[in-house]
Amino acid sequence: MKRRYFIHVLLTAVALSASVSCTKDGLTDGGRLPEGQYPLVIDGITLGVEGGEAQPWGAPQTRISENKDGMGSLFDKGDSFAVQMDGNPQLGIYTVQDDGSVTAETPLYWSDQNTRNVNAWYPATDGTIDLGDQSQRLVYLLNGTGTGDYRTYVTLNFTHALAKVRVTPSDEALGKVQRLQLYTCTQCTYEKGRVGQGSQDGWIEMKKCEYIENGVSVTCWEANVVPGYEITRLLANGSEERNLSKGIIPVAGKLNNITLNYDKGYNLSSDGRTYEVYSARGLLAWNEAAQKDLSLNCILTRDIDMTGKEWVLIGDPSNYRYNGTFDGGNHTITGLTVNQPETDCVGLIGYLGGGTVKNLTLENVNITGRNYVGGVVGYNYNSAVTNCTVTGDVSGSGYVGGVVGFNVYRSSVTNCTVAGDIFGNDNVGGVVGINYFFCTVTDCTSSGYVNGNDRVGGVVGDNSDGSTVIACTATGNVNGNDQVGGVAGQSTYVNNDVPAITACIATGDVTGGDNVGGVVGDFDGNMTACYHATGNVLGNNDVGGVIGANFGTVTACYWSDTPETGIGNDNGEATEVTDGNWAGAVEQMNTALQGVSAECRYEIGADGLPVLKKKQ
Repeated sequence: MKRRYFIHVLLTAVALSASVSCTKDGLTDGGRLPEGQYPLVIDGITLGVEGGEAQPWGAPQTRISENKDGMGSLFDKGDSFAVQMDGNPQLGIYTVQDDGSVTAETPLYWSDQNTRNVNAWYPATDGTIDLGDQSQRLVYLLNGTGTGDYRTYVTLNFTHALAKVRVTPSDEALGKVQRLQLYTCTQCTYEKGRVGQGSQDGWIEMKKCEYIENGVSVTCWEANVVPGYEITRLLANGSEERNLSKGIIPVAGKLNNITLNYDKGYNLSSDGRTYEVYSARGLLAWNEAAQKDLSLNCILTRDIDMTGKEWVLIGDPSNYRYNGTFDGGNHTITGLTVNQPETDCVGLIGYLGGGTVKNLTLENVNITGRNYVGGVVGYNYNSAVTNCTVTGDVSGSGYVGGVVGFNVYRSSVTNCTVAGDIFGNDNVGGVVGINYFFCTVTDCTSSGYVNGNDRVGGVVGDNSDGSTVIACTATGNVNGNDQVGGVAGQSTYVNNDVPAITACIATGDVTGGDNVGGVVGDFDGNMTACYHATGNVLGNNDVGGVIGANFGTVTACYWSDTPETGIGNDNGEATEVTDGNWAGAVEQMNTALQGVSAECRYEIGADGLPVLKKKQ
């Protein structure tokens, strides 16, 4: 059982020039005391004690200052408190001296023989108290009471109007904590030592304290807070936010002790197969575990900042394929950086085989690899990437895409958005580098700059061998040398498996050398209801507003602006819209879509251009 320490801070009154005792001879008529002759004498002061075995030291819980061993408390030299007698509007100000005594800066006097209540408070003046930064010194708010008469010295008993919160790291967590904050009211008003209104919620910087308890060093963080306001969050080291397992509602004059365990950054499902990740540390822990077990799932439960963190690639070309589910939970990973220009299969997931990545935003990424490089997945084999957004830069040599570098063997990329710049040599796409062997890219958008050499497209670099690109939009500029397109650089068939591009839009500038098209540079497949508008298409040979070099079937496709020719080296069905009225084109494209895509239809948007809408 812990010993309770009931601590009294005794402040001896300054000797008076005259005794406080008196006789009836000194009284005025009617029992009134002579004015200014019977001063109030404060004989002692105690700090209120709220004992309890659950509290580390019994009490007191909040202090004007702490003794080095953490077992005592005292008023500091220069601490001034206000005093008022019951029924007397006058205020006295009393100040603690360096020897522990008290002097009256503005003294009070007894005016009659009655027993009176005496009230006191610290700080001496009312106002607003700032609780936001207690890293160097805790903030205190006290009120005191006592009883006496003109024959009696008065002892004031102070109690604490604020509550104390103490956070004690466990042994495992201690060395990893350099700074702690808690979220609650950062200001409050006060009057006569009593809390008024708490306001301006925010982070309070806590004070690091080191005490010796029973011969053992105790390290903790403390702050005095407004009572009655629930606390649910802590912030360690300025960046690692923690939710308390149960919120606390502090009570005035009492201590709330929180044990801070080591934060792994994740929770593990009951079957041990899924990491529920809420911090960068947890994401790295999942990464480390996934190196050994490529089927472990990951679910993000909070936005995560990976700035400055080293990321180890998951999966590689040697058939080590990640086959679990990475669910972003509609959260964001910020600042992911992978700089491995000599490595293949580079991305958040290097090699995804039989797995899924979904519901994720990657913000301000910087991904660099050699071949098979994507913001989300480098090499996507028989897998699905759904509802993902990428902002930032992705670069490599071959098969480079904003979301997926190499999309192969019945894989899908659906409802993904890229708003970054994509750089490579060949098979470079705003969303997917290459879409190959019965794969799909659906409902995707790219708005960044795409630059490469051969097979360069605003959405996909190459779409081949029975694969499809449906309902995709590219609004950024595309630049390359050979086979350059606003949507796809190249789309051809292999083994009679015909690719298709349906209901796709390009609106940026497309520039290149040979085989340059507003939608596709080099095409051999089925194209339906696609158009290029508002941007120029510029090149040397086989340049068209829709297709540069065409060997396939084109239905209800349109272009405007430069060049004059819709299809560079073929007279296929492409129509130029010269008057800016796209209504007729919308009607024809919707008619063509009826037999190809039951989900898509065009409407005229606010800018006068067709926009894709999904049928309800």
